[in-house]
Amino acid sequence: MPNRLAASTSPYLQQHADNPVDWWEWGEEAFEEARRRDVPVFISIGYSACHWCHVMAHESFENADVATVLNDSFVSIKVDREERPDVDSVYMDATVSLTGHGGWPMSVFVDHDGRPFYAGTYFPPAPRHGLPSFVQLLQGLGDAWRDRREEVLAAGVRIVKALESRSTPTGADRPPSREDLDAAVATLAEQFDQGSGGFGGAPKFPPSMVLEFLLRYHALTGDGSALSTSALSMAETTLTAMARGGMYDQLGGGFARYSVDSRWVVPHFEKMLYDNALLLRVYAHWWRLTGSPLAERVVRETAGFLLREMRTVEGGFASALDADSEGREGVFYSWSRQQLVDVLGVEDASWAADLLSVTEDGTFEDGLSTLQLLQDPDDSERWLGVRTRLMAARDARVRPGRDDKVVASWNGLAIAALAEAGALFSEPAWVEAAATAADVIVSIHLGADDDDRLVRTSRDGRAGTTQGVLDDYGCVAEGLQVLFQVTGDDSWLTFAGICLDVAAQHFADGNGGFFITADDVPALVQRPRDPADNAEPSGWTSVANACITQAALTGVMEYHDIAEAALGIVTTLATTAPRAMGWGLAASTALLAGPLEIAVVADAEDDQLTRWWRTALMATSPGAVVAVGGPSADEIPLLRDRSVIDGRPTAYVCQNFTCDRPTTELGVLAQRIGARELVGEE
Repeated sequence: MPNRLAASTSPYLQQHADNPVDWWEWGEEAFEEARRRDVPVFISIGYSACHWCHVMAHESFENADVATVLNDSFVSIKVDREERPDVDSVYMDATVSLTGHGGWPMSVFVDHDGRPFYAGTYFPPAPRHGLPSFVQLLQGLGDAWRDRREEVLAAGVRIVKALESRSTPTGADRPPSREDLDAAVATLAEQFDQGSGGFGGAPKFPPSMVLEFLLRYHALTGDGSALSTSALSMAETTLTAMARGGMYDQLGGGFARYSVDSRWVVPHFEKMLYDNALLLRVYAHWWRLTGSPLAERVVRETAGFLLREMRTVEGGFASALDADSEGREGVFYSWSRQQLVDVLGVEDASWAADLLSVTEDGTFEDGLSTLQLLQDPDDSERWLGVRTRLMAARDARVRPGRDDKVVASWNGLAIAALAEAGALFSEPAWVEAAATAADVIVSIHLGADDDDRLVRTSRDGRAGTTQGVLDDYGCVAEGLQVLFQVTGDDSWLTFAGICLDVAAQHFADGNGGFFITADDVPALVQRPRDPADNAEPSGWTSVANACITQAALTGVMEYHDIAEAALGIVTTLATTAPRAMGWGLAASTALLAGPLEIAVVADAEDDQLTRWWRTALMATSPGAVVAVGGPSADEIPLLRDRSVIDGRPTAYVCQNFTCDRPTTELGVLAQRIGARELVGEE
């Protein structure tokens, strides 16, 4: 009989609905039950695309004997870390503090007030590699709770006090200067892998936010200096290596979560929405800066992947694709030489194997290889035919599972990426998909209540019960701002302002920074606060970045002040921890650049307006904002009091409250904003 998780909006929790474990969702009711029964609480935290979460579920949570121990001696709570990043953040800190490392599945044991007294990650069904079996652990902790209660409770108090004493670094009283950004680039250069790109050794995660900063830094400086050249080189080397390696899906587009090796050959195969949204956008910016054909290919293929495999029925974007299918990791994406022969025949298979680095022994496991495209094919038509046949054969395989919940912040990232790329590459279907996703966020996530608050997740058009956290507000605001800039629909700008106003009112810490959770949601044992990026931008710096844009588009300088205060933390950490500050460093380049404000006005029937609009969006100056409309569009502050000159499209470029002379020459506009001129394109 299904347990309580059957009614959840989280696919990860629903995967455990038929477990014999008597699971509860996170909430006060579970803790009340633990108090009533006088037992401790076991919290299991994971997510749908987590390979080892599935392993522990099969080994332990589906085991009736293990379930009996859990049900008799604990109240068990299952948490989807993607739905409750606040809960995950608090207990991850505790797990790392107690064990020196973290990860998922996370296994935490807490008292009736949520204070952790024991934590770890995966525990095996039998003693292995120095770890006790899961049942042994449960029995030991159950005995300790019964026989040594005071020691257990005291441990929880000590752990919480220790976590509270680990304060977030204090931000400087100023945003980063050019010298601070120089120092960040110099530190990154010291950590850069010259041979394979990326930073550090294995495993290698795509450094999306750092790459965005490096491209922006090069555009900001543009002076041919050693640091400016180094920034572009680090970005291009990494972007090229990732796109040509096995972490990128050479058949279907899109990126896997990370590479288990240092050369981007073998990925951990799950595909996450946030990774692909961030990478789609940074490859689009690489193309905008340099015109790289490889960047264009990746953008087009990854956008195709998102629209083909990640859209939900309602028009939002699903969270993730699993790594596993048929009970094994990566079999959907990997190939043996014989499998190539079966699909392509001997001659084409031999050619494809050489092109895609498919070896006899395999580059992955069990004779299977990931597909790499280390060089462009010498016959593009042949490659198109081979790729089409391989894709068709792969589509006939058992597909990995899909976590189809819609996460507000990740959809914000996808909206920004698809809207901007769609405008840059003249792909209106991408912009339309972004607008549809934005409708989902506004109507379901923002419209769930009447208090302008975001709900973090939805599924099947039904809003979840979890209130949005800080990054939901920052990332959604940015997605809506980009959508406004590429469509001219000022309602998106209004909704972005609502998100930022809520962030400022309910998440600010009073010292320029932000908490992850709002001030009026149920309290955890610690109110989390973290300025560092993880796999996605930190909420702290995503709000700061969106505030810079909002100020430039609306002229409301309070947003600019919020951003400056928030980015003081980047000044503090730019030199020592730039890899954790990528999004904040990127935002800081926009502050230093102004940012540029580009207003284009034209008569509605002017057939040249699209070219002017697209050229404005080609601006490489960091954080540049664009508004386009008719001369009477007074409802858009950036267009207010702008007039058309001689009946021709007219551009106004402003920076730091000073505007250049308006121009009616498209080439002049391109030169002023650092754009590659696209006037010859249809």
